[in-house]
Amino acid sequence: MAAKVEEVVRNKRVILREYVSGFPKESDMFISFSPVSLKIPSNHKGVVLVKNLYLSCDPYMRLRMRNDQDPEFSPFTPGSPMTGFGVAKILDSTHHGFEEGDYVWGTTGWEEYSFIARPERLFKIRHTEVPLSYYAGILGMPGMTACAGFYEVCSPKRGEYVFVSAASSAVGQLVGQLAKLGGCYVVGSAGSSQKVQLLKERFGFDDAFNYKDEHDLEATLKRYFPEGIDIYFENVGGKMLDAVLMNMRVHGRIAMCGMISQYNLEQPQGPKNLMSLIYRRIRMEGFVVFDYCHLYSKFLDMMLPLIREERITYMEDIVEGLVNAPAALIGIFSGQSMGKKMVRVAPE
Repeated sequence: MAAKVEEVVRNKRVILREYVSGFPKESDMFISFSPVSLKIPSNHKGVVLVKNLYLSCDPYMRLRMRNDQDPEFSPFTPGSPMTGFGVAKILDSTHHGFEEGDYVWGTTGWEEYSFIARPERLFKIRHTEVPLSYYAGILGMPGMTACAGFYEVCSPKRGEYVFVSAASSAVGQLVGQLAKLGGCYVVGSAGSSQKVQLLKERFGFDDAFNYKDEHDLEATLKRYFPEGIDIYFENVGGKMLDAVLMNMRVHGRIAMCGMISQYNLEQPQGPKNLMSLIYRRIRMEGFVVFDYCHLYSKFLDMMLPLIREERITYMEDIVEGLVNAPAALIGIFSGQSMGKKMVRVAPE
């Protein structure tokens, strides 16, 4: 067999300029170029070289732009490519579990080509009858987050009352649909009338409201849930969490997925109504999707038939080109996204 000819190409990358305080800006990131060989050196064992196809824009990435986070979310390194979840194609491999031509999803660089030193953390894509972009969304981290939080943390029962904040987001839209499939009553909140309409007409929520139009969130929730909330899927935090705590039912459950209202604040807003946890015997639990990766095969067995049978809907918001990645990421913090925001880096 002829030896591979080494090819060196220019690798476009998204670099974090420095750690960010306050609301992030596109200028906090910049595009850089560096040469990369498309052949792994012979002395590098157990690694893979990938061509990135899709990159996922996720709220947790804002936390990694700061230098004061928990080790579970290690900060980005200024001057180096950012990282996140994505879908990629293997170009070269010295790892026995991966071959040239395999498609994978998992953590990769925000760049055109990435060397991945621990490819055992990648998930090999075996079902290519669905769009590859789904593995940056409904069949990837956001989908796993929705299922783990709803089923494993919330333990839903038919007929329960479910509230989802940031309900048109990549995770929220799935949680609401899973709740409906389980026979629950579901209301979602979003930040525009267009998103509210989307929740009711496309994703099948029983009702939805624009939180920006509501001056008294506690009263608003009382209006939509006169008998109280059994399950709250938390994506927002701040004032929304406080209002929910006053509307929970006895033995209600809250899955703490994210707190996007707090990510850009210098001084986070603390909840004031935590005594409700005691009075109503509420269980509030934070979770990280990585703790549930061992359930991925079970997750696929459930989700793939729902997609094939069109019993679940997923909306993507795809931006073309790595050069537009900074703007795409910033956009999710200003309510510009309609569905799962991602960047198409290269054609499949």
